[in-house]
Amino acid sequence: MNFTLYGFAQHWIAIDCGMMIRQDLPNTPLQVPNLDTLTTLNITPEALFITHGHEDHIGAVAWLWPHWQCPIYATPLAAGLLRLKFAEHGLKHDAIKVVEPGEALTSGPFTLRYLNLTHSIPESCALMMLAGDYRILHTGDWKLDAEPLVGKPVDAAQFRALAPVDLIVGDSTNAPMPGHSGSEGDVARALAKTLSTCKGRVVVSCFASNVARIVAIARAAQRCGRRISLMGRSMERMVTVARGLGYLDELPPLVPAHDLGYLPPEEVVIIATGSQGEPRAALQRLAQGRHPFVDLQPDDSIIFSAKAIPGNERPIERLKKRFTQLGVSVYDEFNHPELHATGHPAHDELCTMYRWVKPKHLLPVHGEARHQQAHQAIATALGIEAPLAPLNGDMVRFDSRGLQCEARYPQPPCIVNQNNVTPHPGLEAPSHNQRRGSLYLALPVTASETGWWRIGRLMLDNAGASPLDEDSFSDWLDEQLEEIHADTLAELRQELQPRIIAWLAEHMQHLPEVHLQIMAAEMPTS
Repeated sequence: MNFTLYGFAQHWIAIDCGMMIRQDLPNTPLQVPNLDTLTTLNITPEALFITHGHEDHIGAVAWLWPHWQCPIYATPLAAGLLRLKFAEHGLKHDAIKVVEPGEALTSGPFTLRYLNLTHSIPESCALMMLAGDYRILHTGDWKLDAEPLVGKPVDAAQFRALAPVDLIVGDSTNAPMPGHSGSEGDVARALAKTLSTCKGRVVVSCFASNVARIVAIARAAQRCGRRISLMGRSMERMVTVARGLGYLDELPPLVPAHDLGYLPPEEVVIIATGSQGEPRAALQRLAQGRHPFVDLQPDDSIIFSAKAIPGNERPIERLKKRFTQLGVSVYDEFNHPELHATGHPAHDELCTMYRWVKPKHLLPVHGEARHQQAHQAIATALGIEAPLAPLNGDMVRFDSRGLQCEARYPQPPCIVNQNNVTPHPGLEAPSHNQRRGSLYLALPVTASETGWWRIGRLMLDNAGASPLDEDSFSDWLDEQLEEIHADTLAELRQELQPRIIAWLAEHMQHLPEVHLQIMAAEMPTS
């Protein structure tokens, strides 16, 4: 959830404060960072700095900021999105301060400068941080895109001028990917080419936050003589905020969805939410024939201009099957990979950035364990010290001796439930078993055609509980995953939960309170 704290000389600041969707829980509730560790350590951030406007970086601010009442610094687009969230929560937005990329500001002993980087949302910035004699670069999410469509390409000279930095806290998401990530300019040309071959109505689904993709779709539509309509609340909200900041000046007048029936199908492009198979999104209603204004016909086409988020593969596949049954042509990341580009740096981009800023140490963040490990390998090859692959709740000390994990604090999940943030209870256990200690278990899995597979390491913290044979437990878990038939993470959890309790009750002297999180992971590529 990208909530990172930096402390120096008894002063603390926070960078980003996101949320995640718990796909393994019924009704897929929101999870936000747990503040218990901050309370235990008497930490109150004196300022919150936002790197960009994605939900996994700003989604929890309105829930947690009232505990701190500190200034919030964000670039114009992220600030606009935060103001909308604050208004929905009935909060005044006086604390939200707009920072332009390139601007520097101070909080206590920290001096930070916002540095523009390209990503799949405008105004994504790295933060160059000075504290005492230390120079730290917190990259946030980024890529090197020579043709980003919206905003400027990365200024190499600006980053070269930072060298050398003592520590880089860097994005690991695509570290195992060879080569270079794709450009939004390439996607725009691919969209224009594909759109020119489509006959009937065209629906393009992408992430609402990808303003550059919206620009690309608009350009392709205009070239083909088509009008544009939006479907989905998040899409409408993003377009409104981005337009107000001048990012979508070239977007032509939009056709209201209720007027689409008056236009010939070959003159229409619909930009819709729902690329991840969300049950209440616009794309799902179209697939089920439940949209009040549009009925798709056999000559129509659906373009998925977004990569499947791990864990959503099966709902997306069901969605595509419904479209196929309607006779609609489906274009996706498998049959047309050129229609999407990732927002994170691949191997060559990481190497380029590190040759620019010459970091002495790396702390690899984001992604799964295998992404962090691939990132460490890149650093080692470049002569950069990268001894740690941190987990959530790790307190990492950085000083003249380098990086050390000083302590590990378990992070019980906090769920947003009826507009309140509440601890999610541990797994239900038989009442005659007395609970002693706590067991925190994060289980990364991926869906395959035949079932579920565990990916990477089992993250287990047996805090204050009786001993557990982790190897036997892991082997047993793998067997259970092979047996269970479930389409979603929530169904998998429902099947696995009682089995875990029964196994632990049989193999542990005392049954602890068990906190389980089943996480979707990506299958490693060869």
